Amino acid sequence: MLGFTGREARLAGRVREMEEQNQLLRRQLSISQTHLVAAMRNSNHTPTQYQQTQDHNGRCPNQEADVPKCEVIHVAIVCAGYNSSRSVVTLIKSILFYSKNPLHFHLIADSVAQVILQTLFYTWSVPQAEVSFYLADNVVPDVSWIPNKHYSGVYGLMKLTLPKILPDNLQKAIVLDTDVTFATDIAELWKIFGKLGPKQAIGLVENQSDWYLGKLWKKHRPWPALGRGYNTGVILLQLQRLRELSWGQLWRMIAEKDLITLLATSLADQDIFNAIIKQHPYLVYNLPCQWNVQLSDNTRSELCYTEVTNLKVIHWNSPKKLKVKNKHVEFFRNLYLTFLEYDGNLLRRELFGCNNTKTSVKEREL
Repeated sequence: MLGFTGREARLAGRVREMEEQNQLLRRQLSISQTHLVAAMRNSNHTPTQYQQTQDHNGRCPNQEADVPKCEVIHVAIVCAGYNSSRSVVTLIKSILFYSKNPLHFHLIADSVAQVILQTLFYTWSVPQAEVSFYLADNVVPDVSWIPNKHYSGVYGLMKLTLPKILPDNLQKAIVLDTDVTFATDIAELWKIFGKLGPKQAIGLVENQSDWYLGKLWKKHRPWPALGRGYNTGVILLQLQRLRELSWGQLWRMIAEKDLITLLATSLADQDIFNAIIKQHPYLVYNLPCQWNVQLSDNTRSELCYTEVTNLKVIHWNSPKKLKVKNKHVEFFRNLYLTFLEYDGNLLRRELFGCNNTKTSVKEREL
């Protein structure tokens, strides 16, 4: 065939097959999203602050500039403890699928998860991805003194230590739970850093359940929170600003004070983040709700996406995970299962004009 050897012809055929599979998947995702948008437009709701008019170029008024195509986006994920490596692989595939920028994943992992993830990244050989590993055990003593009732255990508290763990020259990072799924380019979230005020250091979506209002059941005593509180499944973290505030001392002091009466955290790091924001509200920037659509028990997330037709991040923050009850759960479940089953080798796409052309995996000592 065109002068190819048999082996080359088979290889070319395999490449064509992979490309066709990739195009089919993109069409399936597009159709699912179109159906969901149509369903939401047929719902009875009034226009809100999230629905903005567009100009003749299709841009919203005051829309921020796009992220330069070779700017590296930094993503930090704690991936340690029971079954975490399975869910984080699905998350990473959803990020890589939509992304058009170089990415640097900072993974705080235990030794088991590190072996699994190193093997995956080497196998996928994604040109635009750099990966740095940080051994979770090195910072366990920083948080192990905090009694925690959450199923994530000690690892659920580790996001508090990120300004210490991550490199001193890293100024900002998107921090994610392992049980979130992206439905858009992560660069859209990265550019929101430009909206944070000079004192704001933590970008969060409001909590979509009544947990922090203390009304879920009798004798329910949540940690202090500002209003409904915030969910820490998706965080914009201005690391340098937090370091300048002596973040390590700040969160320890507030945690120690509240533990005197509350005895333990129920929602791990989220309780302590909320207690800090309650005392220092100037630190928080309110992210639009579509960046963390929470499918937890008692959620009010439908008030978000009946008003927003452009969902960004789905958060499976219920212990029931894919079995949650929700009127659009089939769409959310299909999105998740698509990336669960997606072949990571199909994510191998070159970013022309950028210097990083191969996967780089590093292990960093603290």
